[in-house]
Amino acid sequence: MSDANPTPKTAHAAARLSVAPMMDWTTRECRYFHRLLSNETLLYTEMVTAPALVRGHAFHLLDFSPMEHPVALQLGGSDPIELAEAAKLGAERGYDEINLNCGCPSDRVQSGAFGAVLMQSPELVAECVAAMRAAVDVDVTVKCRIGVDDQEPHEVLPDFLEKIRAAGCERVTIHARKAWLQGLSPKENRDIPPLDYDLVHQMKRDFSDMHISLNGGVATLDEAQAHLEAGLDGVMIGRAAYHQPGDVLVGADQAIFDHDTGLSAEDAVLAMLPFIDDEMRKGARLHQITRHMLGAFAGRPGARQWRRTLSEGAHKSGAGPDLVLEALDQVRNRAA
Repeated sequence: MSDANPTPKTAHAAARLSVAPMMDWTTRECRYFHRLLSNETLLYTEMVTAPALVRGHAFHLLDFSPMEHPVALQLGGSDPIELAEAAKLGAERGYDEINLNCGCPSDRVQSGAFGAVLMQSPELVAECVAAMRAAVDVDVTVKCRIGVDDQEPHEVLPDFLEKIRAAGCERVTIHARKAWLQGLSPKENRDIPPLDYDLVHQMKRDFSDMHISLNGGVATLDEAQAHLEAGLDGVMIGRAAYHQPGDVLVGADQAIFDHDTGLSAEDAVLAMLPFIDDEMRKGARLHQITRHMLGAFAGRPGARQWRRTLSEGAHKSGAGPDLVLEALDQVRNRAA
């Protein structure tokens, strides 16, 4: 990876474009690969619950590679004291930002009184933010929805932002959809509630001192750039960055940050080989890593063969870096 940009990267600066925290997807193996594709984009962990860290001592959930910087830890929870302790654990391990999840609509987070259900308790969220900020020196941010269930977003979202801003939150990512806590599955909550980009843009005009990023439905760098040019401070891309990382992340440094510092998809795959070898020496299975690389060549000749080779072979006993090279040859042969 190039060191052409000597300026230290901060989470605040990198938040111009970020990859959304996604359960079971944005693992440390995934983030390592994404960092090879983009030197600048802000990366997020999967959501880690504060109870798992504070009560369960599951500190392995905080593992990450130094090369992932800038990288943010997303926490789930609703107890200010517990979140403050979890934030401190994350900051001590070197995360550049601690993010509070106020947007996930799953049954799991509802039962734990955190995630999108916290949109109904802005005062509690403000308490959590204040406690976390008091515990750490890195940025404390919030990811939220525009509202939940029968809430009126134009009423509840400004109130929510006002309260977290007063608690010291300077940066927020808004998923531009409501979350329906009853009646829709988490998957349906990502697609069915209508997007309201205009409201998010209005929030930036109304809260001009806050760094506001938009999340939801953005699938290309052109779309991201349009939102940035319209006044938003950042854009967060989720599924498109995961399924088509070659399209979204390879061009991100140049298009969004004006620094051509990333590698090509082919280069990134080759750069993953020492990581794969090292992880397998520690006991990892190949498919645990390559499942995050299946979309590397999406839309390109050889993409199907790449996916098939890895999908069918990575689970087999003895599969290792050589299989990745074999799959890459499929892409190269089709390109030739």
